[in-house]
Amino acid sequence: MNSTGRITGAVAAMAVAGLLAWSTGLVTAQASAPASAVRGAPAAAGVTAPPAFTATPDKTFSAADAHQGVAVDAKFFYAVNNQSITKYDRRTGKAVLQFVSDDSGPIIHMDSATVVGDKLYVATSDYDSAPEESSVEIFDTRTMRHIGTHSFGIFRGSLTWLDRHDGAWYGGFANYDEVPDGQTQPYGGTDNTQIVKMDDAFQVQQAWGVPHEILDRFKPMSNSGGSWGPDGRLWITGHGLDEAYVTELPDAGSDLRWIATVRLPQVEGQAIAWDRSRGADPTLWAIKRSTSQVLTFTVPYRSIKEPHTSSFHVYGPGQIQQ
Repeated sequence: MNSTGRITGAVAAMAVAGLLAWSTGLVTAQASAPASAVRGAPAAAGVTAPPAFTATPDKTFSAADAHQGVAVDAKFFYAVNNQSITKYDRRTGKAVLQFVSDDSGPIIHMDSATVVGDKLYVATSDYDSAPEESSVEIFDTRTMRHIGTHSFGIFRGSLTWLDRHDGAWYGGFANYDEVPDGQTQPYGGTDNTQIVKMDDAFQVQQAWGVPHEILDRFKPMSNSGGSWGPDGRLWITGHGLDEAYVTELPDAGSDLRWIATVRLPQVEGQAIAWDRSRGADPTLWAIKRSTSQVLTFTVPYRSIKEPHTSSFHVYGPGQIQQ
């Protein structure tokens, strides 16, 4: 989102059994070593913070529309602004086509985009008008013409990101502690932020909350970006910090599992996109909105191990608790 609320750090609290082993044989030669603790948020006494890593900057492109997020396919990348999207040749960095909406709408605030086949699916909201309304706007990547829409109307919050994974749609409905200009109440409340799974008709099938330790980092803003990584995990970002939070869907319960944090140098939050076109050599794309740049990263995702934790126990005779 465009608002520049100050995002406070918070205590990171998620139990992870043992220490994470760093295996250089599993990462690219450029990958940086993991930090000993989550940056900017010391672990609470008695618990171990999820491990932290640092991505390595790769390429930088100037892109005037790089204020909300970026999408990418095999030949092009797409810089997203509130009411415009510019398509760029990823080899030369030159602008190819641009979609622009009228100032009066109906498209008011495009938050992020993802490429599926030859279509660009854009998460759109009416931020920061009340009540919160959202839609998915669909574009032909070849012509950048608007070709379809799906309206959520007044729903679970502001749709800030959308991605396709394992035969389903996933998205983030953001809510905010920030009080918009001219209003008297928080814009939904950050704690009400939700991640949803949807079918092909964008009907919600399941929903999850974001761990409070991550929400505290988002505040007073919210979840701005999300993209499924090559590791089969959901990577999410906030509005202003240079961090991506690596999460998994839970085996039980209703909150995502926080697995690790990856620092993205120079990034200022907002939407991200994994480049899935490169097969064995995927890169993560992000933006730096203060300088209108698109950035790419080599990320040590192969070194993020599954925490060995167990929440369930079955007791037999002589062990049953009273």
